[in-house]
Parts: sequence; structure tokens; C-alpha cells
Amino acid sequence: MASEHIGRKLRRLRRARDLTLSAVALEAGCSESMISKIETGRVMPSLTIMRGLTAALGVNVTAMFEDGDPQSIVSKRGSRPRLSHDTLRVGDGIILESLIAQSNETSLQANIHIVLPGGASDGTIAHLGEEVGYVLEGELELTVGSESFLLAPGDSFHFNSNLSHGYRNMGDAVARILWVNTPPTF
Repeated sequence: MASEHIGRKLRRLRRARDLTLSAVALEAGCSESMISKIETGRVMPSLTIMRGLTAALGVNVTAMFEDGDPQSIVSKRGSRPRLSHDTLRVGDGIILESLIAQSNETSLQANIHIVLPGGASDGTIAHLGEEVGYVLEGELELTVGSESFLLAPGDSFHFNSNLSHGYRNMGDAVARILWVNTPPTF
């Protein structure tokens, strides 16, 4: 079960850094009880909570899901790690399929964002770096700053990540977007 895997990895990372539940909770902006429930596999954290936890631990979100070799050159279809978004708060959900294994030496992150009809990012975020994407299939509304763009297959985008950004699938079909950013944020 994914929640148990994430919980074990979270506990390992927290203990390796000699951090208490309260120290991580304070830094991540959640309760000690929440972290305890995640570590024991009773709760699957939302992407927002996961971002806070990984920032507190000094890793990216993808690192929480990967067991693979970060030196791997080829990643075969069907064997790449997937991060499922919290579907209770964002419609039908988002799945991030990692195209490259993450490690501390990786300065680039690439995912296929699979956005189901009605799925959306968990609000907007802003962070250091830049992002580029290419719509493989479906339609996506991308919001960057105060502007919104309707994207279709073959459309691409590029922006500085310090601009507030988010997205949603307003269509009836699954949208798949090749999304690359640096530095890794998930």
C-alpha cells in the first residue's frame, strides 16, 4: 500500500535527520498527530501536506515514492513511479508519472501530469525555478500570475516558477502533459 510506503520513508528520513515529530510538524505546518498517522500508514497525505513535509526534510516529493536507482538511464513504460494527488479536494484527480529518478544530484525534474476530467492542482503555488510543458493529449487551463490559457494537444508553455501558477482540466477527456521543471519541486 502506498500510504505505508510513504509512512516508512517519512519516518526513515525524519529519524536520519534526528528530527522530532514536533520539529517536523512545526516546519511543515501540520500537527504531530498528522505526521504520526502518515508514518504509521493510517493516512495518505495530500500533496500540500506532502510538500510541507518534504521541505522540512530537505527532499522533494518524488523522492518519497521512489525506490529505484537514481543512476538509471532508461525508465520503461509501466515501471515508472506514480504520485496520486488527493482526489477528495481536486475533482477526479491528478497523477504524476515520474520520467527520471530523483536524487540529490538531479537538477531537473520531468513528469507526465495525468489530469482526469475535473482534476486540478491544489490551488496555486510559486517557488524558485522555471517550468516548461507540452500538452500530449486533452485540454488544460493553465493559470500563471493573473493570466489563464486554454491549452490543447501540441501546445507548449514556459514560465518562471516564482509566478503563482496552477491548472485544471475542464474537459471531458484525460489530459496528459509532459512537464519539466528545474530545480525539482515534487
